Amino acid sequence: MKNLITAVLLISLISCNTKPEKAILQKEDYNKYLHTDKNLSLAEAQKNKDFWSKRIGEDSTKITGITKLAPVHNDIFNATGNVEELYVSEKLIKKALSLAAKNKDDYLRSLAHNYISQHRFKEAKTLLDTAYTYNDNKYATELMLFDISMELGEYKKAEEYLKKIKDNGNYNYLIRLSKWSDYKGNLDGAINYMEKAVKLAESSGDKSLMVWSYSNLGDFYGHAGRIEDSYKYYLKTLALDPDNAYAKKGLAWIAYSFEKDTEEANRILDSVMVNHKSPDYYLLKAEMAEFNNDATKAENYSEKFLTALSENDYKGMYNAYLIEYYAENNPEKALELAKEEVDNRATPETYSLLSLAQLKAGNKEEALKAIEQHVEGKTFEPMAQYYSALVYKANGQKEKVKPVKEELSGASYEMGPVLSKKIAQL
Repeated sequence: MKNLITAVLLISLISCNTKPEKAILQKEDYNKYLHTDKNLSLAEAQKNKDFWSKRIGEDSTKITGITKLAPVHNDIFNATGNVEELYVSEKLIKKALSLAAKNKDDYLRSLAHNYISQHRFKEAKTLLDTAYTYNDNKYATELMLFDISMELGEYKKAEEYLKKIKDNGNYNYLIRLSKWSDYKGNLDGAINYMEKAVKLAESSGDKSLMVWSYSNLGDFYGHAGRIEDSYKYYLKTLALDPDNAYAKKGLAWIAYSFEKDTEEANRILDSVMVNHKSPDYYLLKAEMAEFNNDATKAENYSEKFLTALSENDYKGMYNAYLIEYYAENNPEKALELAKEEVDNRATPETYSLLSLAQLKAGNKEEALKAIEQHVEGKTFEPMAQYYSALVYKANGQKEKVKPVKEELSGASYEMGPVLSKKIAQL
């Protein structure tokens, strides 16, 4: 979320517990997408998996089949949330890389993309650096080097790569320029570039590009307080991809954060959770239970989140969520995880999590040092701003709390009712 003072002016006028006068969601618009008896995306992916598995057969050296099968397992991961599919895809890409006599940079980029999904950012960077030594397809590698530089908080390098890939008529450049604008606090610019990218995606007729663009533009519109436009683009996403869990979660967030209708939000989320397993759904349910003053149910959902993580090998993919949870329940554990996360990627956001853990562990001076050195003036993200305000308040710096509180008052939709109430109490 960027440009918080000017954005979301309408939202900031709505109290944390009051429903808006005008409802955005219309059940007849999206009920058809909330089917629970089938998963079309999974069925298609499974069909492709069966086809390419048979083509490979007993001969595991058939590189064409392996190359085709690897992204299919990634598709299954996207359709189901089953993280083991991501690891199967990784193994297949590694196998193809070992067999390849040419185009090794393609496999290095594919493996780097897989590692990014796993939050193995430093390893992804190493792969991309190697891919960049190949003379072919340097542009494709530069695109991903921008991505990984942003993930690692290496913003000067990211800007250098952004200049290298500049092409205002190129979809891949525009979506990265949009991300850069968002990082710089220019939300209007981010929306403008994403809208241009949407037009290019539509003109190309590429369904996957349109789905990605529509859902991300829906997010940006929500950040800007354009809730109706956000809703429209989540619906456009679902029209192309009826199983898209990301867009459905976006609808659930509108129901909860804007309309204060937790019953409808839970109904939407329940339909997603039938076919798509992602631990963070339980955290959203826990937050909504807290909003409804049901502490028992909130704790139960938090426990389900932890159980889901313990039953599946998500590696460090949910560390940020765990740090936030343990900061309130086990500060020393939160501190341990926060240090790991900063080592994995030293961004203002991860340092803000470290400062939160330090604060909750009783090290308010260290927390303040982390904020002043690594967060202050370096990010517009509202959660990082909120943690900064908590640290400022704990250290008696009321003069720094006030402007942050004013800025966050414009982000009530993105922050949600529970956090918005806490912000008001700063």
